Amino acid sequence: MTENRPVRPQTGRHNLDPHLDRYAARTAGMTASEIRALFAVASRPEVVSLAGGMPNLAALPLDTLSAQVGELIAQEGLVALQYGSAHGVPALREQICEIMALEGIKAHPDDVVVTVGSQMGLDMVTRLFCDPGDVIIAEGPSYVGALGSFAAYQANVVHVAMDDHGLVPEGLRAALAETKKAGQRVKFLYTIPNFHNPGGVTLAVERRAEIVEICREHDILIVEDNPYGLLGFGGQTYPALRSIDPDNVVYLGSFSKTFASGLRVGWVLAPHAVREKLVLAAESATLCPPTLNQLIVSRYLATHDWMGQIKTFRENYRERRDALLSALEQHMPAGCSWTKPDGGFYVWMTVPEGVDTKAMLPRAVTARVAYASGTGFYADGFGSRQLRLSYCYPTPERIREGVRRLAAVLESEMDLARTFGNVSPRSISGPQNPSPDTV
Repeated sequence: MTENRPVRPQTGRHNLDPHLDRYAARTAGMTASEIRALFAVASRPEVVSLAGGMPNLAALPLDTLSAQVGELIAQEGLVALQYGSAHGVPALREQICEIMALEGIKAHPDDVVVTVGSQMGLDMVTRLFCDPGDVIIAEGPSYVGALGSFAAYQANVVHVAMDDHGLVPEGLRAALAETKKAGQRVKFLYTIPNFHNPGGVTLAVERRAEIVEICREHDILIVEDNPYGLLGFGGQTYPALRSIDPDNVVYLGSFSKTFASGLRVGWVLAPHAVREKLVLAAESATLCPPTLNQLIVSRYLATHDWMGQIKTFRENYRERRDALLSALEQHMPAGCSWTKPDGGFYVWMTVPEGVDTKAMLPRAVTARVAYASGTGFYADGFGSRQLRLSYCYPTPERIREGVRRLAAVLESEMDLARTFGNVSPRSISGPQNPSPDTV
């Protein structure tokens, strides 16, 4: 019978998604990344991808690790393959405290919550603190995965500029004053102080206490994201913001860049009261992080020269950074500028007026080179003259070839701009979600 069937309104358009009217309002901010759309093409072997932030794992002692994993399952399989605590394996939490001590952090293992990568920690912190319409202050540009989480919880992002020495304190003060004047509620400052993704710059030591004090004055939390802190090319480490103010800084850490990204083991160090809510949030999200992965990391830290391994990573990434910077100097046309990182994975590049890096990306992939366009790293659609170049994964030879190809594409775009005039970049609504090739 048909009389009891609901009548659908006739709009004259065919809806390809029958669930469209059922989604929560917060899904409106979930938009796809152009890099993800081009991933199948960019990952072809003939394409030099300078887009992805994938660690180079070739230096890992895979034979030793495979033997250790086998021993771990044989000896502790009944624990390793069982459910665990949402808080994380106690031994690993103790080891994490020892790692954070390298950056001046004094922490108790009880205040560490192990997560499925630091992205999970960032998502939980945003869920705990942000209501729809709340404001998050973040550097401009900022990590694309963070912007995706902020949009998912309907938070508004206000960007603060960086210079070669990181977040500009005067810019932070101005942003806080403007949001207060507008009656907006700022919940926290999100910052990547060391070897910024995507900016490549590091927050100057003399600015760190000032940034902390500004946030104290305005009663806003600091969320410090530090996946690259041990990857300084000179072996240097910087004092964590958490070491300056333990009561007002939530610290995010990860083993993805210093050990193995595929294990997805990260952590959150939070003030004690916040820790309790993080454990509850972790239980609702995953019930518990994978015990096996945590025990693999813990055994690696206990039995392997992990600091020596990090030194090897640093040397590999420094060689690749040098190859990228020298190739940029050799091939890039006049009017281009870029950051010169002393650690981490990324260079942030600005191209001449009239070139839109988002519009140029498909043509670059056609020329067999890929990058991450700058618009994905802003919540407000800016960044059309910027792009991120990642040097962590390709060999130095591939990096040099990729830059040569990119320079040729850029020269062609500049010729078009000179011939036909500047074309206004297309406005973008909302941040782009990350993919394995953009993080």
